[in-house]
Amino acid sequence: MTMLNSFLSSRLARITTAGIAGALALTLPAALPFEPVPAAKAQTSNADLDRAVAALRAISTMRANFSQTDRAGNVANGTMTLKRPGKIRFDYGKDADLLVVSNGRSLYMVDYEVRQVERWPIRKSPLGALLDPSRDMKKYGKLNPTGNPDVLSIEVRDPDRPEFGVINLIFVRNSSAPGGLELTHWVALDAQNYRTTVRLSNHRYGMTVAESAFEFRDPRRSSRRPR
Repeated sequence: MTMLNSFLSSRLARITTAGIAGALALTLPAALPFEPVPAAKAQTSNADLDRAVAALRAISTMRANFSQTDRAGNVANGTMTLKRPGKIRFDYGKDADLLVVSNGRSLYMVDYEVRQVERWPIRKSPLGALLDPSRDMKKYGKLNPTGNPDVLSIEVRDPDRPEFGVINLIFVRNSSAPGGLELTHWVALDAQNYRTTVRLSNHRYGMTVAESAFEFRDPRRSSRRPR
């Protein structure tokens, strides 16, 4: 996650469009200290965690607008497309030279300006909890208190691999969303305490999404064929 957040932070400074300035307010901490909880509360936490996992797994396809803020306060907007299992695309617009896409096996950061492609296995990316909730969230997730019964904050970290960092997924109860919970934003904190926030809006569910949406043109190749 350290490399990923650093990569996005450096690239966001250049792709931020004119007229978008300042950081989004970070209303939730990226990581809260773990404290033992009574058995009754632990059962409630487990039930809410189960609901969050079920809500993510209930999404077949989703498209939403996103606003991403890096550690320096640079902001970039675009469209996120999600398709089960394990596919996601962050489109920063036709004039951007950065693409973030997962084909279900690996997450790619594609920089067309410098002809660079970086790749991470999904399980090692900070989006692993979003793309594979049955594995990451159930094993490494815990519920953080928010003070609002309609808001869930799920912290996901691997204590044995601190270099993967931490991601907090924030859900709001919404009866019209799959599973009754809607993912509104997440906060990724890398091993160097650099924070990246992604906020979602205008959620749409259940649309047809072509597999070609998760392909990309590899700038390292002379061929123009998508990968």
